Amino acid sequence: MAEDHPALLQAVVDFLDREGFTIAGTAADGLDAVELAAELQPDVALVDFRMPHLAGLELLERLSAAAPATRVVVYTADADEVVVRGALGAGVSAILLKDSPLADVKRALDCVLADGTYIDPALAGFAVGAESGKPLLTEREEAVLILLAEGLSHDQIGTRLSISSETVRAHVRKACTRLGASTRTEAVATALRRGLIS
Repeated sequence: MAEDHPALLQAVVDFLDREGFTIAGTAADGLDAVELAAELQPDVALVDFRMPHLAGLELLERLSAAAPATRVVVYTADADEVVVRGALGAGVSAILLKDSPLADVKRALDCVLADGTYIDPALAGFAVGAESGKPLLTEREEAVLILLAEGLSHDQIGTRLSISSETVRAHVRKACTRLGASTRTEAVATALRRGLIS
């Protein structure tokens, strides 16, 4: 977890520990968060959107590069359309507000660990707006979806693209988030229907 307010960090960490989550590490700024993610390669990174030294979309991009298989959950005080659209565009698995009950943090983490996505109900309107336009897939996400459409497995796609199968799964998860899809099959179908892949 990355959060620059010590009291909030401790409260959330204590709660998640009681709920059975293993907290691999904590960071108080964006640069430390990226270094920690690169070192630990956690299942999930719960990160504040605005932190010292490195923040916002640059933080999300650096996290994704440092730990491509890590699911990123944005924890923010900003009920802001630009933040929501930017985070979803960067491929995060969940976004929730800091004033949400701690039970919602657990709900979001449980959801993304089950390969789902979670958007704070208070932000859902922004998310729908973000998905109404043409979603932007990265070139690698497009390539992965095209190969999925051809029936290749994650391992076969990894071999074809010279990346690990875990990185393939990470690209699939991020594509699902961008497309508002809950499964890889739905992501492929959505991408085909919208003309994002052929």
